[in-house]
Amino acid sequence: MSRPSTDRIAKCSIVAALAATLYGGTVSVTAAEMLELEKDELKLGFIKLTDMAPLAIAYEKGFFEDEGLFVTLEPQANWKVLLDRVITGELDGAHMLAGQPLAATIGFGTKAHIVTPFSMDLNGNGITVSNEVWAMMKEHIPLGEDGKPVHPIKADALKPVVDQFKAEGKPFNLGMVFPVSTHNYELRYWLASGGINPGFYSPENVSGQIKADALLSVTPPPQMPATLEAGTIVGYCVGEPWNQAAVFKGIGVPVVTDYEIWKNNPEKVFGLTKEFTEKYPNTTLALTKALIRAAEWLDENNNANRAEAVEILSRSEYVGADAEVIANSMTGTFEYEKGDKRDVPDFNVFFRHYATYPYYSDAIWYLTQMRRWGQIAEHKDDAWYAETAKSVYLPDVYMKAAEMLVEEGNADKADFPFGTDGYKAPTSDFIDGITFDAKAPNAYIDSLKIGLKSGQTVSGSEVVGG
Repeated sequence: MSRPSTDRIAKCSIVAALAATLYGGTVSVTAAEMLELEKDELKLGFIKLTDMAPLAIAYEKGFFEDEGLFVTLEPQANWKVLLDRVITGELDGAHMLAGQPLAATIGFGTKAHIVTPFSMDLNGNGITVSNEVWAMMKEHIPLGEDGKPVHPIKADALKPVVDQFKAEGKPFNLGMVFPVSTHNYELRYWLASGGINPGFYSPENVSGQIKADALLSVTPPPQMPATLEAGTIVGYCVGEPWNQAAVFKGIGVPVVTDYEIWKNNPEKVFGLTKEFTEKYPNTTLALTKALIRAAEWLDENNNANRAEAVEILSRSEYVGADAEVIANSMTGTFEYEKGDKRDVPDFNVFFRHYATYPYYSDAIWYLTQMRRWGQIAEHKDDAWYAETAKSVYLPDVYMKAAEMLVEEGNADKADFPFGTDGYKAPTSDFIDGITFDAKAPNAYIDSLKIGLKSGQTVSGSEVVGG
């Protein structure tokens, strides 16, 4: 899936040489061709999910080529393999879980300095339960005038089900895609908001199931529906198209989207090693420019290009799922129970709402959840959260790429958050209404009903201190 072009290489070389002659050896970077790329042949990784779309579109629409980049896109078996291959240099960069660069940089799991200049999307996940669990939940969910369940569905309706499983001595097993995935934190957030403890981590026990009412474990995204159908798990949190696949197969019901858990939450990022960005700064800029253009294409004219994007993503080299399944969420709707399809125009957002800008505040939210559940074992002061976010998220690179696109006429200045300090305003757009202020992370952690508080740690099977 690479697309080399000797004409493009020649064109870049000629323009760069001409510019160097005109400016006495100093090149003014105002057009894509004037970026002298340190590395122009790249291999980028992804997992087969619809939110890898910016990579597919940048490739298919020639945005990588426009920047002088010759890219090979390669699907990866799972998130761990993907991260390891970026660290070893087998991949130059990849579609990543937002928590992966942060966790690697602070040394939870694999230790490596991973950074991101580009956030790939907002929203895009859902929580699905088995038909059996759904039937039990429905007894506790009010119905609207149309006879359909009132949304958003809170985990309060699941708690009696979990309690019943416990009373019968049955484990309540749920799947999520990776310990530092958005899905893990969103599923935990939703459960905890309904009084269900999703469990803690400790340095000695990384199962995440200490004191848990619901037992969360890792299942790769494409295997979620089959694992649910087999009865190994009774529900899961995953990105599309794997919630809609459960609807189409008739084996489960998506009960809530992450848009309803945290409105316009950040999802995936594009990850690179810090070493790569320092060694190849112009290449990093070029990549960021191409991805911004792809994201813009995905959202422009009120999602006018989504039908074409669905066709591209359905191909075996990308997501490889039925176009009808992918379209169910990518075209502004979401189907809960079979036949209960509702308008959710922002279920998949790739560019609107400054979706691609790497906000420090987004990074800090993930870090607060790592601390809340014990992945960060000890208390950290507020300054640590800010410093860690700034060591991983690279908004300066993003804004430089944006400035170049605006100068070239390939983007509108109004579409970028010029003048921001990298922090979103405090928000209470969560399913439990609790306010998150990234500039006061410890106060936020302490305001959450279930989870570690300041001074608390996990020792053995108990929470101590505080």
